Amino acid sequence: MGFRRIITNRETLVLGGKSAANNEELVKQIEKEEWVFHTDSPGSPFVNIKGKARKGDIKDAAIFCAAYSKDWKNNKLDVVVHKFKGKDIYKLGNMKIGTFGVMKIKKIKIKKDEIQRFLKEWGK
Repeated sequence: MGFRRIITNRETLVLGGKSAANNEELVKQIEKEEWVFHTDSPGSPFVNIKGKARKGDIKDAAIFCAAYSKDWKNNKLDVVVHKFKGKDIYKLGNMKIGTFGVMKIKKIKIKKDEIQRFLKEWGK
């Protein structure tokens, strides 16, 4: 199964998971220094910027993550997204498929209107 994907205006590839099993596949291919995103609330794709992020790519990836989250689908309000590096993801043996632990999280608040603009431009 492939991943959701967008190419930012700066020609950067951003990948997003489609399910718990797909998130597992996505996390396996993330490089240590690549940026990764997941919402503060459960039920989100993991989103990965491939390679070095350019100016604006972080915000685009965070909006992409928020737009496909259960938080957005259920509430239609601002969404808090966590940003972290691939090297900060870990998996313990008792964690369910698609579930990971993360260290060194930074939070980004994505506004409702940013998600709506994204969905209008990129379609859903």
